[in-house]
Formats: sequence, structure tokens, C-alpha cells
Amino acid sequence: MMGSSDYWTRGVFTRSTLCILIVLQTAAAQQGFSSIQCCADTNFTDSTTNISWATDDNWYPDKLTCQGITQHIDNTTLSVKTRVFNSSFATKWCYNLTTRKDQDYLIRGTFRAGDLQKAPQSRIFDVLIDVTSIAQVNSSDDAVVEGIFRTTMDYMNFCLLKEQGDPYLSKLELRPLSSNYLKEKASTVLKLTHRIDVGNTGTAIRYPYDPYDKIWRPQPDDVHSTDATESSVLNISIIPTSTVLPPTQVLQTALTHPERLEFLHNDLDTGYYTYNLYIYFFEHNESVQAGDRVFNIYINNEKQQEVDILSAGSNQRTVDLNFKANGVLNLTLAKTNGSQLGPICNAYEILQVRPQLHGTTQEDVNIIMDVKDNLLVENQDNKVLRSWYGDPCLPLPWNGLFCTSIDGSSVITKLNLSYKNLQGSLPPSILKMRHLRELNMSNNRFTGVVPAFPASSILTSLDLSHNNLKGKVPESLASLQQLTTLSFGCNQHMSRELPGNLNRSKLDTDNGTCNRRRSSNTSKGIIIGTVTGGILFVVVAGVFCYCFYKKKVMTRGKFDRGNSMTKNAIYSIRSMDDISIRSINILNFSLENIETATQQYKTLIGEGGFGSVYRGTLTDGQEVAVKVRSATSTQGTREFNNELNLLSAIRHENLVPLLGYCYEKDQQILVYPFMSNGSLQDRLYGEAARRKTLDWPTRLSIALGAARGLTYLHTFSGRCVIHRDVKSSNILMDQSMSAKVADFGFSKYAPQEGDSAASLEVRGTAGYLDPEYYSTQHLTAKSDVFSFGVVLLEIISGREPLNVQRPRNEWSLVEWAKPYIRNSRIDEIVDPSIKGAYHAEAMWRVVEVALHCIETFSAYRPSMVDIVRELEDALIIENNASEYLKSMDSLGGSYRFSIERTIIIPPTPTPTETETSPILSQPAPPQPR
Repeated sequence: MMGSSDYWTRGVFTRSTLCILIVLQTAAAQQGFSSIQCCADTNFTDSTTNISWATDDNWYPDKLTCQGITQHIDNTTLSVKTRVFNSSFATKWCYNLTTRKDQDYLIRGTFRAGDLQKAPQSRIFDVLIDVTSIAQVNSSDDAVVEGIFRTTMDYMNFCLLKEQGDPYLSKLELRPLSSNYLKEKASTVLKLTHRIDVGNTGTAIRYPYDPYDKIWRPQPDDVHSTDATESSVLNISIIPTSTVLPPTQVLQTALTHPERLEFLHNDLDTGYYTYNLYIYFFEHNESVQAGDRVFNIYINNEKQQEVDILSAGSNQRTVDLNFKANGVLNLTLAKTNGSQLGPICNAYEILQVRPQLHGTTQEDVNIIMDVKDNLLVENQDNKVLRSWYGDPCLPLPWNGLFCTSIDGSSVITKLNLSYKNLQGSLPPSILKMRHLRELNMSNNRFTGVVPAFPASSILTSLDLSHNNLKGKVPESLASLQQLTTLSFGCNQHMSRELPGNLNRSKLDTDNGTCNRRRSSNTSKGIIIGTVTGGILFVVVAGVFCYCFYKKKVMTRGKFDRGNSMTKNAIYSIRSMDDISIRSINILNFSLENIETATQQYKTLIGEGGFGSVYRGTLTDGQEVAVKVRSATSTQGTREFNNELNLLSAIRHENLVPLLGYCYEKDQQILVYPFMSNGSLQDRLYGEAARRKTLDWPTRLSIALGAARGLTYLHTFSGRCVIHRDVKSSNILMDQSMSAKVADFGFSKYAPQEGDSAASLEVRGTAGYLDPEYYSTQHLTAKSDVFSFGVVLLEIISGREPLNVQRPRNEWSLVEWAKPYIRNSRIDEIVDPSIKGAYHAEAMWRVVEVALHCIETFSAYRPSMVDIVRELEDALIIENNASEYLKSMDSLGGSYRFSIERTIIIPPTPTPTETETSPILSQPAPPQPR
């Protein structure tokens, strides 16, 4: 340590007392420790810390997954082992650790990459505490990931979720915390960003000095930017005033400065996160009095708090602050006017706050774990069962499980273990699942009898066929009121007799035979099947030819930005009969008219940036939506006049028309027709009272209607109009579910030659905002296209565009969906409520349109004209297929089919690229300014 200032004095706390405290703390604390060294040959005790370490053989006994790696640290080559999870049948691996319910814990995973860094492709995986993602590890660097959480059960899962390449883990540490870090934030998880022992230039301090084994690392040289003085004292007297106080050895060192201390961290996660900042102060100088050392705390140049360490009569102080930051923390301690001494700092911790997500209900977890244990008795090496790690439903369901969300938690609704090479008895605990609707255990080697079903079961489908079961179908099946499908054939030792009181009129059953009955009239079914099969072949062949032809056209000019497609723009819009070209009459309502129509603003139906929206009725009986500007609105006269002027000039069936306005007594009011079916956002994921499942054809129709409305704006004869706030809440549906684009307060005419090249005010909504427009402030119609692409993803997935309550990699709908689309895995992003109820080719058309809309560079995006054409084709395919499939369904068949394809990704443009792009012969995109 450097020499301290002449006024530093030493306390009276003796070394012997300190040693006694350390011994007592050590004996008490390690009782709850779990320390796992992956791939260790035997259990061992660390001679430095006296911590006992165990192998991970109880979790993963296969030594073939252990890999020796070489690390180079301080000119020293180290050979260590790490466990690499390289199974081809699993994507999630977990360590299940015993805990005490409602206890705070610290968990720390160490990931040594070593030679893994040399792999051709980086290994990328998420780290989860139960179902909450706290970090993403990349093999380009070694990593230590630490989180603090409160348990809700008597165990927890530390999981690795595969993103790219094989995950790996070197060691895992679980430590109980007596300190109350979480306080009222029990529903959050804290991810450690930094824990700094200020002034320490030696080695890190941890257990046994810190009884909870928190690791206090020395102050990095490049973090503090002022010429501070290091201070240290050997013996100090501490009377704990905080449950999160650092150990004595940490408080023995500090930095001080006559004027200010600055600590700069520019390695925080990008994106606006909330952080907890704990700053620890201990006054080393016993001669200092209250008021002698007073300083302000600033975070990113914003004052947070004034500190006088001795103001409460103690020589120590802990300050707990919350702040939000995007990648950077500048912590400054600045002396106040009148203070004799400058600031001092001993230690601080930066903890990122993440919401703790709810997993599967405890009841279903207990049951499915019991099922797993029962099945493992006779199926020890079964790959499916061995892949069942962590939470059954989240973030990815176990192989064979299907889940849904009820009251914020996941429940298991379907279990399909057919063709899994399972044997032994059927686990009776399966039947205890209260939400299970479908159970398929067919085509295995199960033996024994079928267990009895509880009357409370809501099972609708049961398939036990092709096993070695015996006995009779249990009488208890008769009590299952919702059972509609029963298969138990091809069990040679099982009776075909059905319970006498079974309601057979609504039950589709194979009657215990191997050849399932297709219809009550077999011969008629065969004839119909033959005929329909031939028709199906013709239709499929026709669709294939049509798609092949379209693909050829699209490879020559799909989403072409050149003149060849814009020449045909008139054909993408509905006929001119659909567009009102008569004079548009906008009524001027008095304030009294408005108050009468709304019954003194009785019924509130919405809130927006402009103000409140009320439902009303005009004197002629027409229902209206009345938008009243709020006194606190961030939007004002400019937006009011903008919408009034714009909608006085244009009208289209897919744009919400303006009926009238009121500008009286400083009130600014706009009047529109009432849209009885609400907004697209409400229908997809809004409040439960407004939510309603939309089938795929309806969603397609809504998308097409909104696209036509935007096309009309972009191709308006006077001048292209850019909406600037396209989002699902601004797409409304009338009584016939016809989509209409609304809210034109931010709309602008597209820049023309001679106009300023940039729009100084970037407008839009988070999650929908065009990244190129945001970075360059250059406004084009392609900004609307990007936003519309996000809307298409909402329509496809039923997800909101931005949701920080989801795992980190799912916050942004765009970034979450892209990898699935590009890997041709669209089934994994499709809204579960429409799965299996759409034509694959129609869905692919919309998915591809969405992917091109959200291209980073606007030059690679299609125009709204192109989008309308593609959506029209998709709707034609879906409607024709739906009509045909309805006829097939009426004959008892199911003929949905899947189409796999490869997505072609446009190359990342460079400044040297020309119009000879192999994709679409398009200009290089503008570079950010």
C-alpha cells in the first residue's frame, strides 16, 4: 500500500479479537455452502480457503463430457478441466441444488474457456437462475456469473441454455446470505456487475474473511480517474450498522481525495437496466468530527445524495442507491462547500436488477418429477428422460411436454411420450395433473394395468395403443366428461371391453383393435378417401407449381426497389372505387355538442399520448370516439392541426376517417367513428377483457387492410405521407373486423428535393422505431415499413414488441424472432393459439415479408406496394386452402402439411457495394451520420 496522509490514525481493535471473529464466522457460514468442481476426480478441500468441494458426478457422471483445457495466466500455463455439454438431444442442462425456502442466496458460476476460444465458432449460451436469465456467456472470454436471489421452494436450478455451440461449466458455488440485499425486491434477481474493494492493490478478499464468500476484488487501475490517495489501517473497530456491511479487511483500505473521487465503468450491459448501487464508507481518522467530511454522490452527473459519514454518531455508513444506465456508470464523490475534508470511499457493489420470472406451478413440477423418477427405474439410459432438466415448461418445454400459462404461471396441458422406447408400468402420478388435456403414451413397451383416473380429470384425448398393457379399460374413464378420443388397440393382453356406462356417442375410439376405425361406414370412407386423396394430390401439385412460379419471379425481382414494381402500384391498391375522391366534409362541433354526445365524458375507452378517448353518440345516432387533449399531454397544437389538416385531405377505407373537431375554450378535441372491435394490440395481448383469439385468416385480413391503408398514404397523389407511428395499437377494427390505420398526429410529408435532409425530431414508439431513422434522423417511407414489419411479427407470434419481463434474449420481439426465422423454425415463434390452424405456404409468405421489413438498412426493405402484393397472395392461398380443407374435414380427414425452406439473408452492405447486389440490384444503404 502507498503511505497514508499524516492525519490517519489507527483504531484499537486487536488482531486477536479479529481472528476469533473470523473463526466463529467460518464455522457458522460454511454449513450451508454448496461447492461443485466440475469433472473433479474426487471430493477435496481447498487448503487456502478451507472450503470443501464436491465433484458433479451426482448430476453428470459421464466423464466423456469432461474436457481438459489449457489456460495462460500471467505467463503461466494451467491445465484444468471443464464440463462441456454436447448432447445432440438436449438444449438445456441444469444443476438442481437444495435450498431453504424464502432464504436469500448467492450463486456463482465460473466458465473457463481456455482452448475452447480457438473453436471455429463461438459457443454462446444463456445462464439461468431457475427460469430467469441473468447473463449470456461467449467462449471468446472466461466468465464468472454471479446472482443473488430469494428461493421460493426447497431447491433451485442453475441452468445453461444452448444458443450456439456447446455450453460449458468449470465450477458452481451456492452460498446462503444473511444479508438482506433484496429487501422489498424479493421478486427480483440481482446480477453482480462489480464488487470493488477500493484502495486494495493486493489480492481479492473472500472466505473466510467474508463469511458469505462474496469476492471483493481489488480496485482496477483504469477505473478511478482522479489522483487519489490510498489509505489503510491495520486495526479498526466496527459495530455493524448494516446487514450488507463488507468484512473488516475490506473496510481497512480506502481511497481519498481533497476534492473529488471518480469511478468510471464503461462495461455495463448495453440497454437501459435498473441497478442497485451499495457504497460503503468507514472513517479511518478518529479525529474527524461530524461535518468535517461532507460530500455529494453523483451518478452519471446527476446528484443523488449528500453524505456525512459521522452524522449518525457512527464511524461507518452504507448508502443504497438505484439508478438506470445504458452501458456506462460514472460514480463521482465531490466535496461540498464548507467541508474541511474531501470524500473517502472503501468499497462498492454494482448489481443489475432483473425481474424474477415465474416458472411451472409447484404442483405440476412435483408431479412431473415423480413421473420422471418412476420412469427412470426401468429406463435409466433413456435420452428423453435424461434431457429433462430444470423447469418443465420454461424457457423451453421438456421433450414431450406442452404447456400454457394460467395466472402468470405455466401448467402442463399435454404429454406426448409416444415412440420414446419406454418400458415398465404407467406412472399413476400422471393422472394427478389437473390441467392435462392430452396424454399419448403409445408405441412403447409399457406393461401392467391402466391406472384409475380421477373424476376431476379434464382429459380430452388418451392414446395407450401399441404397448404390452393388460387388463381392462378402467371404469373410471366413464367419469371423464370431456374425453372425446380413446385409443388402446394393439395391446394383445388387454380386453377390448369398454366400460358399460361410457358415453360412446361422443367418443372416437379404436375399440381396442390395431386397425383404427375411420368411419362408421368403412366402404364409404375408403371411396371418399381415395377420391379426396386424388383431389389433394392435384391441389398440392397446383400449389407447388404456383409457388415455384412465384419463386422464380421473386428471385428476379422480389421486393424490387426499382421502377419495375412501382409502375404497377395501382394494382396493389384496391380499385379507385374503394377510395373516396369526393370532397371531405369535416364538421366543427361545439363544446356543448361534445359534452352532450359523451354524457359529460362518461365512458373512457382509451388513453394515448394526445389524451383520453371517450365513447359517445351523436344526435343522428352514430357512435363516435372522442379524443380530448390532456392538459399534461406531450403532444399539442401542432399534432392537433397536423391530424386535422391531413385527414381533411385524404380518405380511404383502411384509414380511420375524421368526422369532426372542436377547438373551443382552449379545448382541442377530435371526433372519429367508434371502432367496435378495438385495436389489434387489444386483441393480441391486451387486457383480458378486450383480448379475443384471432384465427389466422382474420389476422391475415387485418394485416392486408392495414398495409393497404399505409400504401395509400405512401402513394398519395399529392405527396407521399409518412405515418411515423405505425403500431398495433394504432390499427383499429370496425364492426366487420376491417382494419383501419389511426392516429396521424406525427405524420409528415416525405422530404422532397430542396427540403432539409434530416427530421430533427425522431418520433415513434419503442420496439417499433426504425434503427436507421433513429441513428441518421433521415426520414423515409421505409421507416413505416420497418414498424409494419414489427406489427407482422406481433400478428404471427401474439407477442408484444418489447417486454422486459421476459428473459433478456426475448425482450425485443425483432431480435428474438430473427434467429428462428433464419433457421427455418417458424413453428417456434407462431402464436400457440393458431398453431396447426394455418396453411404453411401462407404463413411463410408473411414471415418472409416481415423479415425483409425489419432489415437494418432501409434500402433492403420492400415498399408498401410490394408488401400488399405479397399479403394478397398469402390471403388467396390461405382462403383457398381453408375452403378446400373444410371440405376435407367434413369427410373426417386432416390434410394440413408443412413446407420447409431456406431463408436467404441479404449481405451486410459496405460503402463500396454498388447496384450489382446479388439480391435485388439495389443501391447501397446510407451510412449513419
